[in-house]
Amino acid sequence: MPGHFEPIPGGGAAVALDEVEISIIRSLAVQLLELIGPGDEPAGGDGDLFAELFAPGPSEPPADPVLKRLLPDAYGGPGSEGASEAQAAELRSYSAEFRRFTENDLRARKREDALAVIRCLDALTVAGEGGAVLKLSVDDSRRWLGALNDLRLAIGTRLDVTDEEDTDILYGLPDSDPRKPMVMAYLWLGGLQETLVDTLTG
Repeated sequence: MPGHFEPIPGGGAAVALDEVEISIIRSLAVQLLELIGPGDEPAGGDGDLFAELFAPGPSEPPADPVLKRLLPDAYGGPGSEGASEAQAAELRSYSAEFRRFTENDLRARKREDALAVIRCLDALTVAGEGGAVLKLSVDDSRRWLGALNDLRLAIGTRLDVTDEEDTDILYGLPDSDPRKPMVMAYLWLGGLQETLVDTLTG
């Protein structure tokens, strides 16, 4: 179980984490929460559920490259480079319209995923230097899966990881490289994510 998730009876997953690992995941989840932000106040904040449901969100993609990766355009991604100027403008228009009605919900879901990680870790009882065994329900496992994916996308963006070749290069970085701690976190989270997927699909 150390370092990877395993299935538990009745569904869900468990993993043994030491104090340092708990601290790292919690810190990253808090940073992710701060990056995603509190979100725009719905137009129907006075309790009008219909107004909240149809309250439009932003139509422009975020400026921060990590947020842009976490909240990508729905249209005009890879493969659209050869589009004409008119086609590109049409794709931007579609993306803006789609973003207006989906980004607030997407941000809210990502916030809930990150909060679930923090709450689960805060509920752990750490026994000295031995750490603790984190046990997740099926629902919490899914939230953790979403948060781990977001954390890897965020770190990968900071490391300029765009494909498998970039990941291979990271393995060869010398210990003196200032990116090394971030690389180790990226690879470790990838292992956690992969084994959590296996517990949910196995």
